[in-house]
Amino acid sequence: MLALSMEDILLLVSKYYDILLASILVISVTALYLIPKVSTRAKDSKSCVPGNLGIPFVGETFALLSATNSVKGCYDFVRLRRERHGRWFKTRIFGKIHVFVPSVEGAKTIFSNDFALFNKGYVKSMADAVGKKSLLCVPQESHKRIRRLLSDPFSMNSLSKFLERFDNMLCERLKKVQMEEKSFTVLDFNMKITFDAMCDMLMSIKDASLLEQIERDCTVVSDAMLSFPVMIPGTRYYKGIKARRRLMETFKKMITARRSRKDYHEDFLQSMLEKDSCPADQKLDDEEIMDNLLTMIIAGQTTTAAAMMWSVKFLDEHREAQNRLREEQLSILRSKPNGALLALDDLNSMSYASKVVKETLRMSNVLLWFPRVALNDCSIEGKFIISTLPHALRWTVDDLDCSLERKAHIPRLRSGCPITLTALHDE
Repeated sequence: MLALSMEDILLLVSKYYDILLASILVISVTALYLIPKVSTRAKDSKSCVPGNLGIPFVGETFALLSATNSVKGCYDFVRLRRERHGRWFKTRIFGKIHVFVPSVEGAKTIFSNDFALFNKGYVKSMADAVGKKSLLCVPQESHKRIRRLLSDPFSMNSLSKFLERFDNMLCERLKKVQMEEKSFTVLDFNMKITFDAMCDMLMSIKDASLLEQIERDCTVVSDAMLSFPVMIPGTRYYKGIKARRRLMETFKKMITARRSRKDYHEDFLQSMLEKDSCPADQKLDDEEIMDNLLTMIIAGQTTTAAAMMWSVKFLDEHREAQNRLREEQLSILRSKPNGALLALDDLNSMSYASKVVKETLRMSNVLLWFPRVALNDCSIEGKFIISTLPHALRWTVDDLDCSLERKAHIPRLRSGCPITLTALHDE
């Protein structure tokens, strides 16, 4: 079991009291209904994937949250259960049974069969937070259309213009930090600058008070993405839904101002609104625009900031790579006129920097959740997913040890359950 000190327990209770309250309410009402079914399923699955489902509905949710918020991260949760049950194991998280399976090739199979054998699947709180028309949540028939329309504004020409703006923004922030001569937290610095950059690129927002308001609400929405979806005042989910409504009102006012010609900027939002006269399949409606604005802000900020933080850590630990990267950057600087900003051609010439980015993403995981749902019965590396057991499936990617342990039995799992890809490094 995961050992928790009294201080850890008090911290968990204070931070996740909404989950605890919801768990007590649900268990008290549904225990008599669920326990007989769980017992039956346990007998049927005894010969399949080992694991501990914990108490009904709640399962090991608190253990996952505790590990995620500790210095060891969610990987500690996975490692402890793999030591106890083997590389294949199952658990119950946020009311659903998940099976962790270790294979890089399996992950490739899942990604290459998106919408054929697998679909995206998030916990309800995530879907409610970003919106039902977010690219993360829409069904297959809408996903390709929205993805295509969202990618159109990110042309090389558009990115080239924004690159100069971002380079200028970063230079100004770093000069300010240097003048203040104060230490700062890398992740906090990254979170702020990536948030401002996303809002600038998507909606050309530069007003400090408006940025602060949107950032505050986005943080509350992000916190609500992993919570039990119960609208009880004071809970993270309740606060997140309220913050989402405020953000939608803010975005709606921006759209109205753009359409009335009171405000005009060359950015993502403007490119979406300029398609108002296009056929329905060639444009996004207002709800799709607003849901995906929120999705891109939250997803773009957290992932980019985390990747930047990890790159600083790894470069500090590998000075030879740091020196080589610095020399590449200085050589580009020497080839440009004094004071000139970065251009797209400069990025294309950063061959070693590109390798640093890729290695950073390989060594660190900037995404905790990568859900996939099995749409039909299928087989992955000899492991069959067939409609016999009510299991969710969770996929753990093992970057350093890609071998798949052959089992004497074939785990039997039910289609129609979420698969989550989580990068994990064996020590």
